[in-house]
Amino acid sequence: MAGINLLPWRDRQRAARHQHFLCLLVGIAVVGTCFIALGERVLDRATEQQTSRNAYLATRIANLDEQVGQINDLHARREQLLARLQIIQGLQGNRSASVRLFDQLARVLPDGVYFTELGRRGKTLSISGVAESNHQVSRLLRRLAAAGDLAVPVLEEVKAQSAGDEGSASVFRLTVAQAQAGAQA
Repeated sequence: MAGINLLPWRDRQRAARHQHFLCLLVGIAVVGTCFIALGERVLDRATEQQTSRNAYLATRIANLDEQVGQINDLHARREQLLARLQIIQGLQGNRSASVRLFDQLARVLPDGVYFTELGRRGKTLSISGVAESNHQVSRLLRRLAAAGDLAVPVLEEVKAQSAGDEGSASVFRLTVAQAQAGAQA
């Protein structure tokens, strides 16, 4: 058996294994390329789906933002209406305050005294007038102090003035504050 040459057989065997290895390498490369292409397609599809979801969410968010804006506008309008309602209710509640004030001023006015000027700044009334005597001015002050809606009056000025044939008169100026908070007109 020493005369058998195995070299060509080994060369063919080696060539067959090399060819088998190359085929296997090409097959693995083809399968790897297919997997990569398939993975890329799957990722592209997932990206497209996520993009469509994001677009849907963006439109829904825009709609909700618009609705929130409308709700905020409605809240602002509601606050304005409530403020107007409170003003109207305040005016309704104080509607008769001026009438009561003038009625009370007419009731406390003694004979021989009349007002020449009546002004108001906030809750403070400024009254100017003429009286036949100082006694009547002090009587007016006592009556104003006893009135329920008015605080204690403050006499600012009294001047004696000649009234011609009738004698003398007292010109006075006083201020008095309204005691009740709801007595504004």
